[in-house]
Amino acid sequence: MSQTANSFKQQKSDAGVARVDMKLEVALVSVSDVDRAKEFYTRLGWRLDDDIVMGSDFRVVQFTPPGSGCSISFGKGVTAAGLGSFRGELIVSDIEAAYKELVARGINASEVFHGSPFSPAGRISAGPRAPKLPLIRLL
Repeated sequence: MSQTANSFKQQKSDAGVARVDMKLEVALVSVSDVDRAKEFYTRLGWRLDDDIVMGSDFRVVQFTPPGSGCSISFGKGVTAAGLGSFRGELIVSDIEAAYKELVARGINASEVFHGSPFSPAGRISAGPRAPKLPLIRLL
């Protein structure tokens, strides 16, 4: 059965079910150096929501991008996911302005390439030494 047929079948069976708004609120990001990642997201101008330490084996840091309803959390003992395993996108209304802001904050960002939003070539990268920054593309 095709994905479209499956989707239609699912929609038909859900016809009598009340819909509830759902929003993604927190994404977990695996990092190798919590303090370096915290400094990086601070330089981006993201709001520090929390930095909780519980003993020597657990620490969680949470940041929220300006205007976002979704935050990122990272730390020590937070996730068993491997480094670089997070995949997501930071959507911006103006990719040129986002690029200028990153550079003004001292972030080593690549030049902007206008291409397919599904191609890695059409995204801004914060550089190989930066903690994994969610990818940036134009809406």
